[in-house]
Amino acid sequence: MPKLETYKKQAKLLVRWHREGNFSIGGRIRQLARYRTLSDREALALKFPLTEAQEIIALEEGIASWAELKAGTEAAPSTSEQPETQDTAVAKPVLYVADVDASAAFYRDQLGFRIDFLHGNPPFYGSVSRDGATLHLKLVHAPVFAAGAAEREGLIMAFVEMPNVRELYAEYLAADAEIVQKLTKQAWGGTDFIVRDPDGNALAFVG
Repeated sequence: MPKLETYKKQAKLLVRWHREGNFSIGGRIRQLARYRTLSDREALALKFPLTEAQEIIALEEGIASWAELKAGTEAAPSTSEQPETQDTAVAKPVLYVADVDASAAFYRDQLGFRIDFLHGNPPFYGSVSRDGATLHLKLVHAPVFAAGAAEREGLIMAFVEMPNVRELYAEYLAADAEIVQKLTKQAWGGTDFIVRDPDGNALAFVG
């Protein structure tokens, strides 16, 4: 668990973004049940004290209150020998979609991903994740590729390494996902299959 000082900095950053009118924090403010129905503009018009930012940080850590987060952090054993940040790079593919809300629901309900966040009301950007893999979803108002180009050229928008690719393939078959390449042992040594989402984005799941 990060140090309490890290959480304090995150809460102060939320307050600063709110003060600067950053619309991207609307989705985070809506995590508080009392603000769930607010638009981004309404969220930015709120009085937003540090205590509410701290409450949001606690919720994002899966803890009910800032007091509990603070107590748990102070009671946790020292992790000074372990760096707070990872020392390896992380890439997160961005998929272009016509409806972020509907796309996120597809990844959750049919492909078993968790919705990490949705920014905007209605959403214009979001994130979904599963088993350590993260995909970002970005709203576009017109197709990025020429009609049929993705299918014709066999374009893959995300390459997702999975430890249990055969189990996942069986899961997606049962969920009636659109599988455009069945589970295949490739010449380069890996085993993969390809799924297409409602926006035509092809995702290769590889083991």
